[in-house]
Amino acid sequence: MTYRVVHRTEYRYDREVFSTYGEARLHPRELPGQRCYSTTLSVDPFPEEYRVRRDFFGNRVAHYAVLEPHLDLVVTATSLVDVQGRPAPPPGTSDRPWEAARDRLLSDPDPEAREARQFTLPSPAAAGSDVAAAYVADSFPAGRPLDEALAELTGRVRADFEFQPGSTDVDSTVDELFARGAGVCQDFAHLAIAGLRALGLATRYVSGYLETDPPPGRPRLEGADVSHAWVAVFLPGWGWIDLDPTNDQLVDDRYVTVAWGRDYADVPPLKGVIFTEGDSHQLSVSVDVTPVDDEETRRAMA
Repeated sequence: MTYRVVHRTEYRYDREVFSTYGEARLHPRELPGQRCYSTTLSVDPFPEEYRVRRDFFGNRVAHYAVLEPHLDLVVTATSLVDVQGRPAPPPGTSDRPWEAARDRLLSDPDPEAREARQFTLPSPAAAGSDVAAAYVADSFPAGRPLDEALAELTGRVRADFEFQPGSTDVDSTVDELFARGAGVCQDFAHLAIAGLRALGLATRYVSGYLETDPPPGRPRLEGADVSHAWVAVFLPGWGWIDLDPTNDQLVDDRYVTVAWGRDYADVPPLKGVIFTEGDSHQLSVSVDVTPVDDEETRRAMA
């Protein structure tokens, strides 16, 4: 399926902003099963400075500087992305005991495994949590197949916590999620990451999007109107398995991958600094992920 993704963010300030320096992680990645035909980022007012780089994890990061005074700032990313045929582990690869994946990761000399080992370490937003470790461990008794344990874990997160926008913020901790019993996709991802890392499994945070309006007969997924987040677990000898605790399922062709890192702090869609004498602002974000026809895709590729 080919999608047009439009991610629009608007800031309205109570006092004039003299200058804004920001960075955006809004360009979808190229990876097996996903091809980005085109992507543009517009900033209004027009930035005097603009450049794009790759960060430590290979995500595309756009840096911009708006140096003229302004009361509003609008950042819009528009991408055309084809997602189909996401690779799945061959039969028998992920149904081995989960400890086998943990133990092989420690000794595997393969470059991808060596790179994955960094994702076994705690990170600021997914720091060690005794509560999260105990919660996840309940799905991982000794000898249980990895795929079976992961499936139960995502099902439990979906059943045990309420998806409630506004109940948490970007600084909320995993322990606060347990105290509230409600959160958003970012919180559920951090819970899974903290607990899986406590078991010695390499787990990374993935940001992206969901199809906004599903085809007839397919359910609408939670988190489809904003940026979404899920987790990926490394399987030595094969690669990364992406799963969505918010919706209790494996990631499929309704997902668009934008960036990944240790946790949310590595991949915020936008962040930056402003120079102003004001002390408040209004923020509005909209995301649309809509299918496009074959002719439009061909034009984009021409």
